[in-house]
Amino acid sequence: MSTAREIEEAIRTLPAAERDKLLQHIPALFPEFAGDAEWEQLIRDERPRPELSRLLNETEEQLRRNPNSFPRVKPADFGE
Repeated sequence: MSTAREIEEAIRTLPAAERDKLLQHIPALFPEFAGDAEWEQLIRDERPRPELSRLLNETEEQLRRNPNSFPRVKPADFGE
């Protein structure tokens, strides 16, 4: 079995077109990272989302009026 370093070196020796193909397959190879690409697409999408905007505006207003109405975030909330 190859080590990660050997795999990295092999990838670097591929022609650019082959590296691009491999890059397109990363989400299938590493499904745990696929969500990041999907979030990036959403973040960069400039289409209006009136319902989301309304929800965020209401939440910001509630936070402004009463900051203690939201639970405090703790490191344990992130699995730490």
